[in-house]
Amino acid sequence: MAEPIRVTVLRGDTVESAHRVHAVAVRDGQIVASAGDPDLVTFMRSAAKPIQALPLARAREDLDDRDLAIASASHLADDGQLGAVRALLAKAPATEDDLECGPFEESKLKHNCSGKHAGMLALCRAEGWPTEGYRLPEHPCQQAALEEVGRLSGADEIATAVDGCGVVTFALPLTKIAIAFGGVDGRVADAMRAHPELIRGPRAADTNLMQAFPGWIAKGGAEALLCAASPDGLSLALKVEDGTQRALRPALGSFLTELGLDGSAFGPTPVGNSRNEVVGEVRAS
Repeated sequence: MAEPIRVTVLRGDTVESAHRVHAVAVRDGQIVASAGDPDLVTFMRSAAKPIQALPLARAREDLDDRDLAIASASHLADDGQLGAVRALLAKAPATEDDLECGPFEESKLKHNCSGKHAGMLALCRAEGWPTEGYRLPEHPCQQAALEEVGRLSGADEIATAVDGCGVVTFALPLTKIAIAFGGVDGRVADAMRAHPELIRGPRAADTNLMQAFPGWIAKGGAEALLCAASPDGLSLALKVEDGTQRALRPALGSFLTELGLDGSAFGPTPVGNSRNEVVGEVRAS
């Protein structure tokens, strides 16, 4: 087994902290490159959103790229993103009160998972399922998402728990996560490619990866997980072992370089202080 990618945090020339990052790349269901443990089990968290949006895309031909992109997003609540959530809710049809993600800054719309929840409400309307309690594991909406993850990953058993926004989240080995993400296709993949700015936002690794590599899709998840897939069948999953987000970007750059791709857009990141001075950097070593 290859060593994990080591990401160090330097203050001046001294290493202050270090993070271990596990990564795997697969093609046709087979590992083509890895660092650390490709069988590390972790939760997909928000990296599952594009998979969770697949049943919605099949059920609702009336939705456009913007609708499916925001359903796959962990947005930052900018005006364009909030407008996309409102538009999807209107098409569902549903209201902000129907969202079961909980409030953020006193608004459910501003919760970064409101697009996914709006999409789940739209799916419920299309299938004639009750909307109340759509977040619960026994609800057909969550069962449909679980079946989708199982179908794409090929996993016989999937551990589940409650995600940060109240719906079901899925735990799988890293290789299975990469395989599952590589199965995101059709209208959902096209929507992500058309609107990378809706998926997260400026300086986010997933949005930036899609902007730097035309045709790719990418989605991050809480606790420092990142998934990506190329149009020619390569898919990746990276996980920072201790869940520290700052290690993900330089680890991605290192892993892309190992794969023979240009990872320069994801190199070292600066460490600043309260005086806006650069006093160190976070880099893969």
